[in-house]
Amino acid sequence: MTRKNALFFFLGIFFFLSFLVFSYIVHEDYVTRFDFNTTVRLQDNLSRQVIPLFSFFSIAGNFEVLTVVLLLLLFLLRKLIAGIVLFSSFVLFHIIELFGKIYVDHPPPPQFMLLTEHPFEFPQFHVRTESSYPSGHSGRTVFLSVILLYLLWNSKRIPRILKIVLSLGIVTFVGIMLVSRPYLGEHWVSDVIGGTLLALGLSLLGLGFVFSKSTLHYLNRILQKVR
Repeated sequence: MTRKNALFFFLGIFFFLSFLVFSYIVHEDYVTRFDFNTTVRLQDNLSRQVIPLFSFFSIAGNFEVLTVVLLLLLFLLRKLIAGIVLFSSFVLFHIIELFGKIYVDHPPPPQFMLLTEHPFEFPQFHVRTESSYPSGHSGRTVFLSVILLYLLWNSKRIPRILKIVLSLGIVTFVGIMLVSRPYLGEHWVSDVIGGTLLALGLSLLGLGFVFSKSTLHYLNRILQKVR
């Protein structure tokens, strides 16, 4: 195992354990006042002119949209095992997200805080629960961005200056997505933090597995047997 793989595994485990600890904190209602006060401040201090832009991010962060983007990235990667591992990590994120919404008692913001404008809706498969923790939009965006940033900075064909510009664009997109969730009243800040921690943990663990030679060798042997 290389130092890079070891770093990915360590950080992935750290963020995943942080998600578990933070989930307990949320479940015990230690962040309720913080959530409410932060949402009020965001809605009071940010102009209502950003609502259409932020509402667009509600569409851009949908499961259907980001799943298609991830599949395109994995196709461009042209590594079957790597694609399977990373997509499995993405699926695992949504499984844990569903369990979080079922078992963590954390009601979403009240209706009067909801500012989202819906020009049209994507048909979605989802389970409506009484909990908003963790934020799927935040998690999906962070997960995809981690994969994209890794592929970007490991590409030998893209000039360094273009990598910096694209990275700033990705980070800006993530930042707007994370701020838009509580501002629009779709999620509390704690939901955003939880989704981010979970996505960081699973994406980094996925990358650690993907770029570990021993793991890839073992998975390739399994695939050959299946064939």
